[in-house]
Amino acid sequence: MKAVVFPACAVLCALALLYRLRDLRHQQNDPAVRALLIAFFCKGISFTLSTPSVARTVDARLGVADLGALGIHLLGGVASSAAFLAAIVHWVYPPEAARRHALVRVLVAAVCAVVMLTLWATAGAGTQQRSAHYLLQNAHRPLVAAYLLLYVGAFGAGMIEIIRLCRRYGRVAGRQWLRRGLYCTAIGASACLVYCLNRLLSLIAVQCGLDPLEWELLTPVANGTGILFLVAGLTMPSWGPGLSDRRRLVRNYVTYQRLHPLWRDLYAVVPDIALNPRHAGPLARFLPGDIGYRLYRRVIEIQDGLLVLRPYADPAVATAARQSAEAAALSGERLHAMVQASSLASALRAKRDDRPPVPTPAALGQDAATDGGYTEEVAWLLHVARAYTAVRSTGRKTR
Repeated sequence: MKAVVFPACAVLCALALLYRLRDLRHQQNDPAVRALLIAFFCKGISFTLSTPSVARTVDARLGVADLGALGIHLLGGVASSAAFLAAIVHWVYPPEAARRHALVRVLVAAVCAVVMLTLWATAGAGTQQRSAHYLLQNAHRPLVAAYLLLYVGAFGAGMIEIIRLCRRYGRVAGRQWLRRGLYCTAIGASACLVYCLNRLLSLIAVQCGLDPLEWELLTPVANGTGILFLVAGLTMPSWGPGLSDRRRLVRNYVTYQRLHPLWRDLYAVVPDIALNPRHAGPLARFLPGDIGYRLYRRVIEIQDGLLVLRPYADPAVATAARQSAEAAALSGERLHAMVQASSLASALRAKRDDRPPVPTPAALGQDAATDGGYTEEVAWLLHVARAYTAVRSTGRKTR
């Protein structure tokens, strides 16, 4: 399991590192970006060393037993958690306070690293035999137990602080994608905290004569889940807004296509609604260009067409449509849209046949639409367009 999960995690960290390197060109003086680069680098090296074959090779080539384990714990636990925290405090605190908080965390991490290095070196003095599972196989030794407690304490405390900051400031974050990123980061830190608790439990299990290797599967699962959410959360403020823009483009394009049948029939009867007639061709429908502007123009042109057709809206048709819709158990916006669509279809036929306007026309268009801004107006027209398509289909079947 580790031979599969940990290399994948290392690749994920490398991709995150390369992605954030792109931001460094425009944000060279941003300490949060530099902290994230350090964190992803340390975490990537740690996951590389966590791959069993790589750890064995490093120990054999350098001739130092369990050197790979030391690198895993210092880089993946102490250094990376301090760097992640440094990045987050620069997101949530003012610059001066952020620098102070980040410095404290880096100094604490440095002290822990020095003590861990001392304990590791003392515990390994005169030892030539390498341990495949350094912490689990040596947890009964006092020096290694102290080393494990310090490692778990430093790593776990960092994850707890990340969870606290992300939950606290995620609720008040002004930017949507920053808020989502903080919550996602908190989930990743929680998964890493599960790993820390598992390592602490292993120390107790060894003293009780149990074998922690029996549930060692939890290590790659917790670490893999943790780094996945950490990478996603800590890069989300960068790529999230672009994703929203692309989703908005797709949504606008779909809305543009759904409004087309309604607009097409209005344009056929009232061609003056088109600001630029060359956009009325079939090719322009599927290649509209600036979709945001074209959708805005489409909404205006539909409303202009409804205004022109208002004198032809027969109240008798609206009354009959309402009764039919109520008989079909329609209510609310669906009922209102069906009445409007029926009145519109009748008005289009009257205008096409050059019939005179009715003395007292029914409400049609903006006067009948729900109050609200542009978004509500588009939503309303989508209801009308859907109902209009149903009315047209029913009309064809009855002819």
